[in-house]
Amino acid sequence: MTSKRVASVIAILLIASTALWAAEDGAALYKKKCAGCHGASGEGNPKMKAPALKGTSLEAPKIVDHITNGEATSKPPHNKGMSGLSAEQAKAIADYVKTLN
Repeated sequence: MTSKRVASVIAILLIASTALWAAEDGAALYKKKCAGCHGASGEGNPKMKAPALKGTSLEAPKIVDHITNGEATSKPPHNKGMSGLSAEQAKAIADYVKTLN
């Protein structure tokens, strides 16, 4: 194998492992921060007025914005944004939510 090919393989493996880590991290964060209201599979909870996230049409950036900044019409913790989450963690959660089908 040429050094160029080895470098390409290493780069692909690094990118793939980073994406896998982010997906696992997003799943763990979702379980810890979101599943209590939105359900383990994103099915939602009408009694808590927590909408289903499974199959949402919202784009990931909108989900990130909702997690980090909140919305005045939402109930806690989304009325002011979820405290303690970084933008990277919010993105990991949003990316995970988009996998819920």
